[in-house]
Order: sequence, then C-alpha cells, then structure tokens
Amino acid sequence: MPVDLPSTKPYLIRAIHEWCCDNGFTPYITVIADERTRVPREFVREGQIVLNIGYEATGHLNIANEGITFQARFGGVARDISVPIGNVAAIFAKENGAGMAFEPDREGLAHKAQDPAPGAGQEREPEPPPLPPAGRPKLQRIK
Repeated sequence: MPVDLPSTKPYLIRAIHEWCCDNGFTPYITVIADERTRVPREFVREGQIVLNIGYEATGHLNIANEGITFQARFGGVARDISVPIGNVAAIFAKENGAGMAFEPDREGLAHKAQDPAPGAGQEREPEPPPLPPAGRPKLQRIK
C-alpha cells in the first residue's frame, strides 16, 4: 500500500524565502486567489495575486506546513493575510526572478472541480503562473 509522503513544498518555500532574505533580495509569492485565501480582492488579477513576504513588508510572518499567514499594509490599511500552501504557485526574488514555481496541488484542483464555473463542462488545463520577463532566470516547476 503506497504511503502518502508529506509535501516538500512548504520546506522549499521557507528555504527560498531564507535565501532571498540572506542575500538582500525581496521574496515574493504568486498566489492562486480563491475562497480559501484571505487576500485583498481588489488586488487580484486573473485569479492571482503577487505578495511581498519580506520581513520589512510583513508583520507576524509565519510560513507553516499548512499555510502562510502575516499582516501587511495595502494602501495604508493593515490587513490579515492567509494563504494555504496549496495556493502558492511560485516564490521568487523580485530583483532577479530567481525562485521556483509549483504545479497546482491535487487537493486544490479537486476543490476547484467541485465549484461550477462559467463555461463548466469545458475541461481546460489550469494556466501556469506567469514567468518573469525575458532575460531573467526562469522558474523551475516541481511536483
């Protein structure tokens, strides 16, 4: 009987976050915004939001195995942010684009499959997160 191993994703996110901070880079995450995420909806574009998770931009940052939580200011207003790990599509350094992109989690895909959306019945591949502009290092997808 196959044993489900714990995900390496939160460990990789923490490692790249630490690498960014140790090297003076600003860590950003791309998040798939859905009903499970608590993010400022007015900044969501095409179902995603990019968030600065550097220590200077966040308060009470916690990158746990289940999710990322912190406080941040948007337009001068303090907000509580909560992102399930499964909704993190990428983590990268703002300055050079170095980082890592992730395949959508099966749990998140199953959850989305239960939600009827406009055009339901037409199966489409989920769109990958946008890559940094040309000339920058490419993000590597992992499973």
